[in-house]
Amino acid sequence: MPVLHPSGQNARRGHIQDPASQRLTWSKPPLNVLIIRKIQDETLLEPFKELCRFLVEEKHLMVYVEKKVVDDGSLMKDESFSAIRNQLCTFREGYDDISDCIDLIICLGGDGTLLYASSLFQGSVPPVMAFRLGSLGFLTPFKFESFKTEVDKVFEGNAAIILRSRLKVKVVKGMFQRDEQLFSTQENGIVPHNHINNEAGKITLQLQVLNEVVVDRGPSSYLSNVDLYLDGRLITSVQGDGVIVSTPTGSTAYAAAAGASMIHPNVPAIMVTPICPHSLSFRPIVVPAGVELMITLSPDARNTAWVSFDGRKRQEIQHGDSIKITTSCFPVPSICCHDLVYDWFDSLAQCLHWNVRKKQTRLTDVSDSSETEN
Repeated sequence: MPVLHPSGQNARRGHIQDPASQRLTWSKPPLNVLIIRKIQDETLLEPFKELCRFLVEEKHLMVYVEKKVVDDGSLMKDESFSAIRNQLCTFREGYDDISDCIDLIICLGGDGTLLYASSLFQGSVPPVMAFRLGSLGFLTPFKFESFKTEVDKVFEGNAAIILRSRLKVKVVKGMFQRDEQLFSTQENGIVPHNHINNEAGKITLQLQVLNEVVVDRGPSSYLSNVDLYLDGRLITSVQGDGVIVSTPTGSTAYAAAAGASMIHPNVPAIMVTPICPHSLSFRPIVVPAGVELMITLSPDARNTAWVSFDGRKRQEIQHGDSIKITTSCFPVPSICCHDLVYDWFDSLAQCLHWNVRKKQTRLTDVSDSSETEN
C-alpha cells in the first residue's frame, strides 16, 4: 500500500509544508496494478503488450485492465500475447468496483487517460504514473522508452509526488425556490432574498473532478445567464458563453484557452474563468481552496444551461437546479519524473511552448545605442 509523507492531515497546525517533501513510499510492496490505455490508437498496442509482459512475467503482479481494452480485435489476433491476456483481470466501468484493490495506476496515452483514471476513483486514488504517448501529454511526464527503469524506481519508493486537488461536485435538482418579487436592486448589483429549501432538493449527481466544471449555453443562441455564489453569498452574474470552475491542474486546460492564468498544481485554489463574457471588465479570479461555490440559472435567464465535468456526463441545468462545487478531500497523487517544479515547467515549455520567442540579438557596439551617427 502507498504512503505519502508528510500528509496534510499529519502536518502540524500552522506549519507550511514544503511541496518538495511530498514523497511516495510503500508500506507493503505493490501487488495490483491498473493499466489505463488510450483506446482506438493502434500505436499503443506494442507499448501496452510490453508493459503487461514486464509486470506479469518479471514483476509477478496482478494486472487490471478494462474489458474493452482486452477485447480489442488487434490484441485478440496476437496469439503470442494470449498467455498474458488470459492472466489479466478485467473490469467494466460503471459495473465493477476496483477502488479498494489497486495499488498503482499506470497510464499509457495522453492527458485524457489520467482524467479517466481519476473518474474511476471517487474516493481515495492510488498513485498514478503517466507515460507520454498521446498528442499533448501535459500531465504525463514519463517517456516510455525507459519504462522498465522508471517503473523499478517507483517500486523502490521515495518517488516525488504532486497532489493534484480535485473538485467535489453536487448537482441538486429543484433546490432553489425563487420569487422574483423578492429581488431588490442595489448599486453593486442584485441582492437576492432567496429561500433555500434543502428538503426539496434532490442530489442527482455527485462526483470528483480533476480538471474543470464547465457551465455553458449549450445549443441555444442566447447568452448564458447564471448566478455565482460563494459560501452562500451572490458574487456576480455571468452573462456570456458560460463559466469554467477549475482546479490548478485544470488551469492549463480549457481555462488557459479562455484567458486564465496558469497555476502550479500545488497551489491550494479554485479558479473561476468566464467564457467570452459580455463585459470588458470581467476577468478570471482565483478563490481559496475549501470555499463552496454554487451556480444557478439567473431568474431572468432566457434559456437553460448545460454542464459537463472533465468533458463528460454532460447534462442540462434548469431553473431551480444548482451546482455546488468545493475542494475535494481526495486528491490525485501524481508521480513526478524529476520533481514537481521541473516537471511542470518542462510541460509548459514542451507542450504549450510557454514564452517561446526568438532571442533578441546583442549589440556589437558597446556605445550608447541611443546615439546616432552625425
